[in-house]
Amino acid sequence: METGGLIEGILIIFALSIAVLLVFHRLRLPPIVGFLLTGVVAGPHGLSLIEIVRDVEMMAEIGVVLLLFTIGIEFSVKRMSRIRRLFLIGGSLQVLLTIGYVTLVADLFGLSITKSIFIGFVISLSSTAIVIKLLQDRGEIDSPHGQTSLGILLFQDFVIVPMMLLTPVLAGSSGTISHSLLFVVFEGIGIIILIVVSAKWIVPFLLYQVAKTRSKELFILSVVMICLSIAYLTSIVGLSLALGAFLAGLIISDSDYSHEALEKIEPFKDLFTSLFFISIGMLLDLGFLMSHLLMVLAITIWILAIKSMLAGFSAIIMGLPMRTAILAGFALGQVGEFSFILARTGYQYDLIDQTEYQMLLAGAILTMALTPFMMRVAPSAATVASRLPISERLISGRQLSQIDKKEPMRDHLIIIGFGTNGRYLARVASGVRIPYVIVETNPVTVRLEREKGEPIFYGDATRVNVLRKAWIEKARVAVIAISDPIATNRITEVARKLNPKLHIIVRTRYLQEMERLFELGADEVIPEELEASMEIFARVLHKYLVPRNEIEKYITEVRQGKYEMLRSLHKKSLSISDLEFHLSDLEIDTFRVKESSPAVGKTLSELELRRRFGATVLAIIRSGETFPNPDSGVALNEGDIIMALGRPDELFRLSELFGGAEE
Repeated sequence: METGGLIEGILIIFALSIAVLLVFHRLRLPPIVGFLLTGVVAGPHGLSLIEIVRDVEMMAEIGVVLLLFTIGIEFSVKRMSRIRRLFLIGGSLQVLLTIGYVTLVADLFGLSITKSIFIGFVISLSSTAIVIKLLQDRGEIDSPHGQTSLGILLFQDFVIVPMMLLTPVLAGSSGTISHSLLFVVFEGIGIIILIVVSAKWIVPFLLYQVAKTRSKELFILSVVMICLSIAYLTSIVGLSLALGAFLAGLIISDSDYSHEALEKIEPFKDLFTSLFFISIGMLLDLGFLMSHLLMVLAITIWILAIKSMLAGFSAIIMGLPMRTAILAGFALGQVGEFSFILARTGYQYDLIDQTEYQMLLAGAILTMALTPFMMRVAPSAATVASRLPISERLISGRQLSQIDKKEPMRDHLIIIGFGTNGRYLARVASGVRIPYVIVETNPVTVRLEREKGEPIFYGDATRVNVLRKAWIEKARVAVIAISDPIATNRITEVARKLNPKLHIIVRTRYLQEMERLFELGADEVIPEELEASMEIFARVLHKYLVPRNEIEKYITEVRQGKYEMLRSLHKKSLSISDLEFHLSDLEIDTFRVKESSPAVGKTLSELELRRRFGATVLAIIRSGETFPNPDSGVALNEGDIIMALGRPDELFRLSELFGGAEE
C-alpha cells in the first residue's frame, strides 16, 4: 500500500466517523455504535470506500493494547490481588457455565459434540475493549459491578490460550497438544518471573534514568516500548496482546511515574481505540446479514439473554448482591473480539462451515453494537428485579459481616459507599468523634476495613432491610457517595421514606442530576462538576495573588448563588423550615470558639454581633448541651459551638472572629 493510499484511507475513515458521530451525538446514541456503523459503511462489505482494511486492523490492535495499558496503570498490583476471587472463581464459573449451556443447546439442535463445544468456546468470551471503554466513560470501573466485570474479562483473556490449543483436538488433529500445553506453562512461568523482576527493579530504574533527562520524547518512547515489549512477550506464549498490555500497565502503576505515563498515552489511546471499533464494523457482511436477517437477530437475542443470565448467575453464586450481578451480567452479554480469532481458527480446521462462521460473526458484531444499550437499561432492570417477591438473601447477597453494636445507634452518620469520598468522611468523623456506620457492596473492601476496625457492613443500600440494619430511622445524616446514578436515586427515595427527618447529602457527577435528587428527598446535592470548577477557580485566584480570605469569600458566594439557582424551590434550612420561604437569602452555620479568639470570656452583649456583623446567635452548644436563644449576658468559653443566622458574607466575617483572626 502506497503512502498516498494509506493517508487517503485514513482521511476517509476519519471524515466519515466525524459525520456519523455528529449525527449520533444529536440523537444521543453511543459513540461506539457510531464507530461500528462507520466500519460497516466504509468496509469491503459496505460501500468499499477504502482498501486499507489490513492496515486499519493493525492500528486497531494498537488501540486495544493502549486501552488495556491505561487500565493497568490506573489499577495496581495491590488492587489486582483484591479481585483475585472474582478472577478465579467468577471467571471460571462464567466460562464453564456458558460453554456447558451452549453445548447442550447446540447438541439438541443436532450439531456434533465437538462443534457444540467449540461454539461454546466462541460464545463464552466477551469484549474486553468495549466493556472497559464503556465502564470508563460511565465512571463505573471502580464500582462493584465494574470490578466484577473486569475480573471475569481478565480470566477470559487467559482462557483463550487453552481454547486455541484445544481447537485442533476438537477437529481431530491432537498431535502435539501435551507438548504445547507444557511449553506454554514453562513460557508462562518465565514471563511471570520477568514481569515481577521488571516491576521491582528494571522498570523503575529505567524510568528514573529517562526522567532525569527531562526529555518528553524519550519518556513517551520508553513508556510505549515497555507496553509493547511485555504485550509481545505474552503473545509469544499465545496470550492476548491486550492481557500483556494490562500487565505492563500494572508494572508501571506502582512506580513514581504512573501519572505522567498515563497523561502521555491517553490521547493515543482514544485515537487508536476508535480504529478498533471501526475495524470490527468492517467485518460485518451486509449481504449475508440481509439474507439471513431473522436467524441472525434470533441468535443475537439468544446470546445476549443467555450470556447476561449466566454471568449474573455466576456473580450470585459468589454471594454478590442481585443488583451487582445484573449490572455485570448485562455488561458481559456480548461476544468478544478474540472470539473472531477463535472462530477463524475453527473455520480453518473445518469445525464450522462458511455459513456457521458468518452467522457467528454477524451475531457477535450485533451483540457488541447493542452492549451500550444493554448497560443503559441494566440499572432499571436491577431496580425492577429488587422489587420482586424473592428471597431477601438472594437480593442483598450473602451478608459477610454485621455491625459490632449491641445497642441500636442513634443520632449517627450513615456513609453509603466507601470510595475516596467515603474514606475521607469516615476519617474526619472518627477524628471529631461523630458516631458513624458504613454500608458497602464490595465484599473485599468490607473484609479489609473490618479488620482495621471500621464499623462497616456488606449490603445493597437500595434495600429497605439493609438501611434498617444501619438504624436509619434514628440517624441524623446520611451521605450517599456511590458511582451508580440509578442506585443513588433509589437510595435517596428509600432513605427519605424511612426517616423524614434525616438530612441526606448526595454526591453526584453532573449538574443535570441534581434536580431529580432534590425531588426524591435529598437535602444537599454536591455535583463533582461544580466542586471541580470551584477548585479551579480558587487556584486561578491564588496564582494572581488574591488573598486567601477573599478567595474563600468569593467561593462561598459563588457556590451559594449556584446552588440556589439549581435548587430553586427545593431550598431547605438546617433546622427551621419557616426560613425556607421568607428568608431564602440567609444561612445557618456553626462555629467553634478557638482559644486565640478575642471572643473568649466576653458576653454576647459585649461582642455586639448583630451590630458589627449583622448575624444573630440562635444557640450555643457547650459540653454537649444546647442552649437555644441565649441571653445577652452569656459569656463565651473556649470550645463553645455557636449556631448563627446571617448572609454568607456576614457569616464569613463572623468565622474570623471565632477563629481568632479578628482584631
